[in-house]
Amino acid sequence: MKNRSKLILGDATEKILSVKSNSVDLILTDPPYNLGLFMKSRSTNLRALRSNHFSGKSWDNLDENEWRKNMNFIFSHLERVSKKGASLIMFMAIIKVESIIEIASKYGFYYKTTGIWHKKNPMPRNKDLHFINSTESWLYFTYKKKTGVFNNNNKTIHDFFESGLTPQREKKYGGHPTQKPLSILEFFITLLSNEDDVVFDPFMGSGSTGVSCMELNRKFIGIELLEEYFEVSKLRINKGN
Repeated sequence: MKNRSKLILGDATEKILSVKSNSVDLILTDPPYNLGLFMKSRSTNLRALRSNHFSGKSWDNLDENEWRKNMNFIFSHLERVSKKGASLIMFMAIIKVESIIEIASKYGFYYKTTGIWHKKNPMPRNKDLHFINSTESWLYFTYKKKTGVFNNNNKTIHDFFESGLTPQREKKYGGHPTQKPLSILEFFITLLSNEDDVVFDPFMGSGSTGVSCMELNRKFIGIELLEEYFEVSKLRINKGN
């Protein structure tokens, strides 16, 4: 970990100011989708099913205008810290994809595609009432160029990734409600960056992006708002899982 990662505790809208300009090769992040209030208004009762579900967390309950204001601010600094040709992968709820494309485009990010992560073993909530939610979307941008690093080794890469949910072995130091499996993060890091590149995650949660970077010999910068997840990130990145 020494000299390979920089972990920052605090609000991304404040701490992102400390990240050096023109220093990042890949942004790989999973920001709040801001669906908490929306889901509560639909009486989804998710908290009764899982007490740590994101819909009950303050970081996912912003007013929509406040969320857009925050995302504009974040993107203004993603623009500042990105090298020309840097790539950006951002996980996002499908109903927010258009909003993210609109915001990102204002700050020099060239929209490439929206892909899908299919979860093979989703929680079978209300399976007798409607379709099971088994997908999340991710958006791919490049900064100030129409192409960036793409280590496909002459293979065809589809905009679709399938895996199980995050396994328990990746949560042994503590988990996060929206934690992504290392396999999907390692897939993006390998494809869209090179060894010794700098990868940035302004919403690092339990540090999975950082763990993947250490495994793949990348440098990592991560910001996390909540101390409990920040401490989990430090443990995981130090110990490598």
